[in-house]
Amino acid sequence: MFGSKGAQRPDTGASDARLDTIEQQLAALGNRLAGLEALATGAAQPNYVDRGTQQLLTAQYRRDAAHGLRHEFEAVEFRNHSQNGEDGILHYVFSLVGTTNRYVVEMCAGDGRECNAANLIINHGWHALLCDGSDENIRVANAFYWSHPDTRRIPPAICQAWLTVENVDEIIARYGFDREIDLLSIDVDGNDYWLWRAITVANPRVVIIEVQAGWLDDASVTVPYDPQFCVRKLVDQELGTEVDYCGASLPAMVALGRQKGYRLVGANRYGFNAVFVRNDVAPGLLPEVDAAACFRHPVARWQYARVQPLLRREAWQEVR
Repeated sequence: MFGSKGAQRPDTGASDARLDTIEQQLAALGNRLAGLEALATGAAQPNYVDRGTQQLLTAQYRRDAAHGLRHEFEAVEFRNHSQNGEDGILHYVFSLVGTTNRYVVEMCAGDGRECNAANLIINHGWHALLCDGSDENIRVANAFYWSHPDTRRIPPAICQAWLTVENVDEIIARYGFDREIDLLSIDVDGNDYWLWRAITVANPRVVIIEVQAGWLDDASVTVPYDPQFCVRKLVDQELGTEVDYCGASLPAMVALGRQKGYRLVGANRYGFNAVFVRNDVAPGLLPEVDAAACFRHPVARWQYARVQPLLRREAWQEVR
């Protein structure tokens, strides 16, 4: 309808509806922003171990070590940004062995918010190279670190790449991590063994690497190398079990570590993330442990024994 001057008369009902829609969208956006801010600061996690508490833990761990007391990794686990208790384990390890340049390379860092390097970056000022093959993960990681109050001035290096034996050294060198670094983290659900074996340009003091724990300490095997390897889920419907076909057993990683000059010092609670320390770094503080010691948890041994028949049906390469 038109008024006497020819102007269109506003439809107040439609305008009100549009305003309501806009208000709802703004409210939803506000909630999302609040959630991202809470995630960035750790406030979304009630058990988040803040920076000050971590500093106090460091002092206590060093006092304990001076008196000959060593803690089991299970006892020091906590999770701020790691998928499991690796944040606490790494904090304990570096409390004992110290740092040099606080450089960390993480392979398959996901979206950067949940990875082994995040706590070190956010709470301890480490410089990181975070690699992942997913464009979406890289987009989220860049948004997270460029907006986080503790990293936005100097965010970590973030690289979108499908890591292979053929390109891993070049990528590490391209970003300036071809040197001694404090930590290398590998969790690619596939060629983990082959990537660690191929790396020569970086010399990490500590390595944390995922293993195929379903083998326990029964075999020294890895998936055969394939640059396009993708994890595949194995399922036994009758038993109600499933396991990922990927990676390498802990004995295989121990053998590789020895070749490269590293000793196994422990693993997370269920034994699927193993920690190695270079032999010249604090041997008296973190002595070598046997692979079997990483699978003492009763739940782990029960579960892995159930999935091992699934693994034995697949192709594996024995390594020594």
